[in-house]
Amino acid sequence: MFKEITSISKNYALVKIEGNINEDILNLNAVFEEENKKILGEIEEIIDNNVKITFLGEFVNGRFYSGIIRKPSLTSKIRLINQEELNELVGANDKYSMPLGLSPLYNNYPIRVNIDSLFSNHSAIFGNTGSGKTYGVARLVQNLFTMKDKIPFNSNFFIFNNTSEYDNAFKSINSYNPNFNYKMYTTSDDDTNNSVKLPLWLLNADDYANLLDATEYSQISVIEKMLSLVSVFARNDEEAHRYKNHLIAKAILSIMYSNQMPARMRDQIFTIVTDCHTEELNLDFEVPGVGYTRQFRKCFELDSQGQFVERILIVEYIEQFIDNDTKWNEDYVPIYFTLDDLEIALNFALISEGLLLNEKSYSEGIALKVKLHTLNNSSYSRFFNYPQFCNTAQFISDIILVNGNKRAQIINFVLEDVDDRFAKAMVKVYSRILFRFTKSMVNRGSMPIHIMLEEAHRYVQKDYDNQMLGYNIFERIAKEGRKFGLVLDLITQRPTELSETVISQCSNFLIFKINHPSDLEYIRKMVPNISADVIEKQKSLQSGTCVAFGPMMKIPMIVKMELPNPEPHSSNAQIYKNWMIEWNSNN
Repeated sequence: MFKEITSISKNYALVKIEGNINEDILNLNAVFEEENKKILGEIEEIIDNNVKITFLGEFVNGRFYSGIIRKPSLTSKIRLINQEELNELVGANDKYSMPLGLSPLYNNYPIRVNIDSLFSNHSAIFGNTGSGKTYGVARLVQNLFTMKDKIPFNSNFFIFNNTSEYDNAFKSINSYNPNFNYKMYTTSDDDTNNSVKLPLWLLNADDYANLLDATEYSQISVIEKMLSLVSVFARNDEEAHRYKNHLIAKAILSIMYSNQMPARMRDQIFTIVTDCHTEELNLDFEVPGVGYTRQFRKCFELDSQGQFVERILIVEYIEQFIDNDTKWNEDYVPIYFTLDDLEIALNFALISEGLLLNEKSYSEGIALKVKLHTLNNSSYSRFFNYPQFCNTAQFISDIILVNGNKRAQIINFVLEDVDDRFAKAMVKVYSRILFRFTKSMVNRGSMPIHIMLEEAHRYVQKDYDNQMLGYNIFERIAKEGRKFGLVLDLITQRPTELSETVISQCSNFLIFKINHPSDLEYIRKMVPNISADVIEKQKSLQSGTCVAFGPMMKIPMIVKMELPNPEPHSSNAQIYKNWMIEWNSNN
């Protein structure tokens, strides 16, 4: 077939062909062989009676290494790849490998990938709607769980998506092995038994900033103050009670000693005592005077001079609750609390920070207050009704365990029936908790976790977290997560909407058919070492077929993913079946 090398350039050779050229050889692999040297290439293009063979790497002692040190000589013998060499490329001899798919170029020859190379690196799965990427992901995970000699009992896949399409694909994994289990959590009103739940005390200030959609940096300090107080005010002991009175009293006096008009001071004080009150400090309490009592609210009635009728009585009564020697540890100490407790703590935070005296700060604080109150009184509040106190490790354990004793390897979070902003905030919160959990482990990386984000463009965006919080959680996981065993898998049809930082940290890629020019250009720009040839290959891919490359592959290869069994619920609507009926015009 191959007659002679006609020319050698920087990264390819032109080879003359004997006889008629069969176009079926395109994309097949050829070997340049001479004494003590075997260089692998790919037949990339037919030019007249020549084929262009791009250099990919070398075989050394039966093992393949990407890249070449020396180019082949003009006298090198050229042949198609043999069985032994193909086995090396497709991982057939790797005892730590698993099935990936089939090679359509080599008569559906099985392709295997190294498990460590695949699952220890961040991955991106791109493809148009209908290109087969969801089926491909489902089959990839199923392939892992259908292995016989070694089973992934300790695996942890946390899937986040906005539909239940993966449920059908994974809910029966115990049929592969009775030690496998699957759990699904949902935001649907129809399935309260498997509802998504988050313990409020495990969320930090950054989590609440996302949850409450904070837009000003000053709001972060208010949230931090809220968290320092909620661990106190969720309690109902005497010490906490005294501290409440101390804070309320200080706030009232600071307003009374301000230079505001009495009517405005009264409005502010009434706001404080309405939102934050105790048994001794409330609008209806009878304040004792000398020989008489007066209701707290009536002490603020104005005389003919426009002054409070009982200013002296108010001050004397309030001062008794102030103890400037009060020492209180305001470091956040997690205890069980509810959204109601959190609302009270936020009100106290606004008081203790003196924000009522600063119009701008007050309006920013009030914005948080409104958002928290709205959340607490919405249907979304049910997601935060965690039944009992737990720490982070116990929470992760609760998520994973089935019936309290068996572990689930696949946990599917279906974020349906909630708006995009809330879904995004929830995914970020879960991701932060998982990041903090893996970082805290004594044996670093001893519990590898995969966060699989279906429709990843909904969550991994170029948002303003960096300006507000100083970081973006997905960017942090992308840059730091691997060393702690936390790995991202991004599945999307719109890579251009993803964070560039996150994409740049992905190593493994499964690229199904993509048509949009901006997406193709983005992939070419952001994916390291991707060639124009790879971009061109994916344009003509059939559904369910992808171009796979990265550390999991010896070389970029076209991979045909087998249909998952069972299949996910992601097929297109059957228009003909649902629209058409038998019709006789004579009837």
